[in-house]
Amino acid sequence: MSKKLKRSSDKMIAGVCAGIAEYLGFEISLVRVAYVLLSIFSAGFPGLLVYIILWFVLPENN
Repeated sequence: MSKKLKRSSDKMIAGVCAGIAEYLGFEISLVRVAYVLLSIFSAGFPGLLVYIILWFVLPENN
């Protein structure tokens, strides 16, 4: 059985980072912190744009 990348029900905003953490088997808080740091160091806009795209593309985990 293969895993599927989905948004998590453990949401802060849309569940994207939590879904990625669950898929990869990482701690949710670490993925959120890493994402914020990556967004800050990439001038913010690309990180925000990717998050919004993933918000609409990834199905929600019910």
